[in-house]
Amino acid sequence: MKTKILAILLIFSCLPGFAQADKHDVRAGNRKFRKDRFKEAEIDYRKAVVKDSASVAAQYNLASTLYRQEDYAGAARSLESVGKQEGLPAQYYFNAGDTASQQKDWQAAVDAFRQALLRDPGDLDAKENYIYAKKMLQNQQGGGGDNQQNQDQNQQNQDQDQNQDQNQDQNQNQDQQNQDQQQDQQQGQQPQISPQQAQQMLRAIQAKEKETQDKVNKEKAALLKSRQKEKNW
Repeated sequence: MKTKILAILLIFSCLPGFAQADKHDVRAGNRKFRKDRFKEAEIDYRKAVVKDSASVAAQYNLASTLYRQEDYAGAARSLESVGKQEGLPAQYYFNAGDTASQQKDWQAAVDAFRQALLRDPGDLDAKENYIYAKKMLQNQQGGGGDNQQNQDQNQQNQDQDQNQDQNQDQNQNQDQQNQDQQQDQQQGQQPQISPQQAQQMLRAIQAKEKETQDKVNKEKAALLKSRQKEKNW
């Protein structure tokens, strides 16, 4: 948002009310204002306002010096009293919008910048500030743009966490399925024998056992003969 420094209101000298102001106090305030002696200028402008509360120049210039001292509420009150006049220029409405923006009164800022653009459509600063104030007003009415962004971000983070958990569960399930498949494959790789093959294996085992038994019997018989010979001798 762009800000224009509130200028001394010399162009209002031709408007009703200026002629009734105490020119001495206004001019004294203007000299001090140009030297950045804003507090002293404020005193002179207030003197002029006391003498003529309808003085456009005194009220507007008082708003200028209050704005420079960051008394935005006081500046807004002075500008409001000026706003009762007819034929105010675009600069007045720009300053009113700027003062309202400083107080975050976005509705008043939008209205003031709109009036400034109606009187000076080529003012790019007024157009930029009007768009900015309108956006801030929409955010304010919608509950605050920052809060909404934070809520959206939190929701997005929660969705990401849920997706991560789901992906982790899916990966675990996939690993378990792979392990089960490997076990099934290992079990499926065990040789399957036919009844004929089983019979042949049984016969082979029995033949081996008979062979082993015969061998044992022969060894026993040989040992018995040996003992008999030793006994006879």
